Amino acid sequence: MTNQIEIGRGKRGRMAYALDDVSVVPARRTRDPRDVSLQWQIDAFRFDMPVIGAPMDSVMSPATAIALGRLGGLGVLNLEGLWTRHEDPEPLLAEVAAMPDEPGSPAVTRRLQEIYSAPVQAELITRRLAEIREAGVTVAGSLTPQHTVEFYRTVLDAGVDLFVIRGTTVSAEHVSETQEPLDLKQFIYELDVPVIVGGAAGYTPALHLMRTGAAGVLVGFGGGASTTTRRSLGIRVPMATAIADIAEARRDYMDESGGRYVHVIADGGVGTSGDLVKALAMGADAVMLGAALARAEEAPGGGWHWGAEAAHHDLPRGHRTRVGQVAPLEELLWGPGHHTDGTSNLLGALKRAVSTSGYTELKDFQKVEVIVNPVSRS
Repeated sequence: MTNQIEIGRGKRGRMAYALDDVSVVPARRTRDPRDVSLQWQIDAFRFDMPVIGAPMDSVMSPATAIALGRLGGLGVLNLEGLWTRHEDPEPLLAEVAAMPDEPGSPAVTRRLQEIYSAPVQAELITRRLAEIREAGVTVAGSLTPQHTVEFYRTVLDAGVDLFVIRGTTVSAEHVSETQEPLDLKQFIYELDVPVIVGGAAGYTPALHLMRTGAAGVLVGFGGGASTTTRRSLGIRVPMATAIADIAEARRDYMDESGGRYVHVIADGGVGTSGDLVKALAMGADAVMLGAALARAEEAPGGGWHWGAEAAHHDLPRGHRTRVGQVAPLEELLWGPGHHTDGTSNLLGALKRAVSTSGYTELKDFQKVEVIVNPVSRS
């Protein structure tokens, strides 16, 4: 079977689906939501929920990473963000939040580029990660592939538990005629900590990333609601299809490797509880949340959301997006919810969806029936 369609006489392409295009089908047998376990484990680290805070300055500060860890999730600090470029980033965060509400404004973009032009300081990486470690939660930090070789030793010496290599698109084989590329397979092999790497949006790239020894693969291009990568580069793979493709790569890699399991983590496009449910139903083991957590009252963005792409020095491809402040972080995640649009009590909604489908474990929930409904978008 194939879902390829003819675009024109000289080009064919696969039909692909976004999370909005699919829905979970309830089962004949339902379960009590209180019986549902949302626990997720990667390597030796166990969490009470399959939620990772995206390494974006509008989402994760040392304080919010600690708060998310205490609530049962995993916060990942952006080690190339304001917290590692500036001794006191609070005034700059306040300035970004106070900028005019003008999406795509060249003046706003120029100021973001200026703020992020300060160099990353190794001593600040050490200090920020130490702050998280002292709180007694799992410590995770993120670097882009371009800066991994330069700063990874600092990150490891600081005592990180999980290391994230996150970029718009990350490949296992990067070819360059001007600089020595990062050999992911050799690099991950030599590390003593689990590595999560991405983004990837297709079967073959993800399979190659799994072969590097990564503990998890990020599905998507990062940035989510704040990115304009589709407009700038013409690159986009709808998330439902991307997750399903990479879940298949995970299954094939298990056969190839004799049973080694690599976690599939949806990264981008998961803005509401319904998106979270459908990402797991399509085969994800966990989700990396950006905009959904940027709505927390404690989020450093103050109701605004942006990614590193928005401040790229050469090719900015992201907006500073108004997401508002919905609720305190605990209420946003665990409830009780006071919003009807899927922006609060994300995990309560997940429990109810899993139980309505007849399951009590997230791994089993990946088997749930789904339907395609691209017309309704409801």
